[in-house]
Amino acid sequence: MNSEGRRYRRLSVLVPVYNERTTVGEVLRRVRQAQIPLEMEVIVVDDGSTDGTDAVLKAISDSTIRVIKHTTNMGKGAALRTAMASASGDLVLIQDADLEYDPGDWPALLAPVLSGKAEVVYGSRFTGPRRNMFPSHWIGNRFLTLVTNVLYRSTLSDMETCYKLFTRDALHGIEIQSRGFDVEPELTAKILRKGIRIYEVPVSYAGREVSEGKKIRWQDGFKALAALLKYRITRL
Repeated sequence: MNSEGRRYRRLSVLVPVYNERTTVGEVLRRVRQAQIPLEMEVIVVDDGSTDGTDAVLKAISDSTIRVIKHTTNMGKGAALRTAMASASGDLVLIQDADLEYDPGDWPALLAPVLSGKAEVVYGSRFTGPRRNMFPSHWIGNRFLTLVTNVLYRSTLSDMETCYKLFTRDALHGIEIQSRGFDVEPELTAKILRKGIRIYEVPVSYAGREVSEGKKIRWQDGFKALAALLKYRITRL
């Protein structure tokens, strides 16, 4: 645990993007407007988008937003691996580009770290105001979180949340292996295996469905379950 009073200077915001032409501009506008007591760098990884996302990013990128492009779609885990390799902040936050999560919640995420209470903070969608998710997604998320708690002796309410905030020290030694959405259980498992307790705060959530552009599928649930089992027994 970090001692109270430790000063953090820079927040690295990692934004993986795949075919989010209609939302990424608004997300980055909200990112720019976020009121936080830190320097901020924004690293956007365009993961092989084919819908014109690259043109939107080209139009809005500036000195505060760095855009890295994958020539082909490699998955969220691969995009985060690329972004982390370029991050220079002593705090690292993951921000999706689909408007399900609001950067207005960043102060709540940062507060436990800045006060010395936590090294890792997750934003829970199940304890804050939300537009309810589709029942199958709700059941899948709750089940995977339950499995996480049983396997890793944790008490999380939302393992699959996008909003994950880490100190650089907490991420030390962790190398992302997952290419897809199984990056969420991988990061959680490795943090818990390091003996770091995860602090949760409520965040707002505006869930969307497949018809609205949501990309995670039921098959990803099985991959997440496999990742939880894998990293429970794998030597780190």
